[in-house]
Amino acid sequence: GWACWKTYLGRPERDANRPLAIDNLGGALWASRPKEALPVLEEALAGYRRAEQRGWRTEDAHGLTELTLGAQTRLANCYDQLERRGEALVLRREVYAKHMSLLGAAHENTIISGNNLGAGLLNNDLNDEARGVLRKQVSVARRALGRDHKSTLHACSHLSTCLGLKPTSLGDLREAEALMTDTVQRWRQVFGAAHPKTRHHAHVLSLIRENLRRNT
Repeated sequence: GWACWKTYLGRPERDANRPLAIDNLGGALWASRPKEALPVLEEALAGYRRAEQRGWRTEDAHGLTELTLGAQTRLANCYDQLERRGEALVLRREVYAKHMSLLGAAHENTIISGNNLGAGLLNNDLNDEARGVLRKQVSVARRALGRDHKSTLHACSHLSTCLGLKPTSLGDLREAEALMTDTVQRWRQVFGAAHPKTRHHAHVLSLIRENLRRNT
């Protein structure tokens, strides 16, 4: 974090390592110190965008673009930490659209950014749109990655949360219970009972079941 930043602090803006150093610092800060991380992450994203404008290239044809999209995702995470949900959602839409354009729907990076978009829509109470995005995510991820893949299980978790905690019908609740039950079982088998996400999904399943009991 700070050591990397200090190493490249005095280098000119055109130096490709400068935004990388800033990005590394922001990535180290955002989870625990989001207010400090915010201007760092904003500068990292601005640095990557300036590099794109100046024609900086990496060995991978999409390397700089992926760095930029990664910086947008980390900035969106920071905005969410600071409860600036609308600004986070704008970035998540951009990242997903760019991945779709570059890589197609079935690429893992697109699926990850689509999952992030679905979660962002839920955070902004755009539940109908979230439902549509997440149904697509579950379908694509199952075909492209398999039912036990981490990104597939994340998509299933987000969809079941949408259906089970913000239902529009009894059918939503029943679908949510079945989907989250399967997700918990698969997550436990793949990652173990002690994994934090296993416990989190089990907790959400208990909330969905309580919601179902109240409505039947």
